[in-house]
Amino acid sequence: MADSNSSYHYVYGIVASSDANVISLEEGEADDDSDRETLPVEGAGVAGATELYPVSHGRLAALASPIDVTDPEETDEDAKRHDAVLRALLTENGGRTIVPMRFGMVFESERALKNVLRGGRGAFRRTLHDIDDRVELGLKVVREQDATVDDETIVERVSDELEPLATSSVDSGEFSDRLVLNRSYLVDRSDREAFDTAVGELEADLEDVMIRYSGPFAPYSFVDVKIGAQR
Repeated sequence: MADSNSSYHYVYGIVASSDANVISLEEGEADDDSDRETLPVEGAGVAGATELYPVSHGRLAALASPIDVTDPEETDEDAKRHDAVLRALLTENGGRTIVPMRFGMVFESERALKNVLRGGRGAFRRTLHDIDDRVELGLKVVREQDATVDDETIVERVSDELEPLATSSVDSGEFSDRLVLNRSYLVDRSDREAFDTAVGELEADLEDVMIRYSGPFAPYSFVDVKIGAQR
């Protein structure tokens, strides 16, 4: 199990330094002599890490856990752990706004990581502003087997109901010849309940289709900051 003696830094995402309180990946009470917040996450972090800590530079901080390899294998288990940590950061204890990193971002030193925060500070700060207090929600509409539906009418109905409740949306691509619609929506936390209700009404009203609603997720689909792990 990875611990603080591990050499490298596995990064889950970037937050404002004001949101960078040090947190544990395990359930339980924080130590009396620690300022750590307890953050429950199912299981542990990538590579079994049980510690999550900030590496800060100015007004930004990377949330990282210790790891002993620079190129972790993206197993199903660790991919789920990566997503679980991000979801917990996004939702637990009031939530945080976080620029999510893709799986496998490892830095060999704090200096290298701080250099990335310094070099990308403009892009990171703009992105944090754009996604502030917002979450990503996903919606797929799938035609039932052998059903005949008017795709255009369904897409128009979904758009009319959901687009006004989202700050942005993107097409998430096709995965089936029965797919009618597959979109991701960036939604203010304050509009989440209204968005949930609208999806429920669509599910009740639309016939001969299945609606698959998912989230909240860290807003991968609305983040366009590209960095490389620095050795």
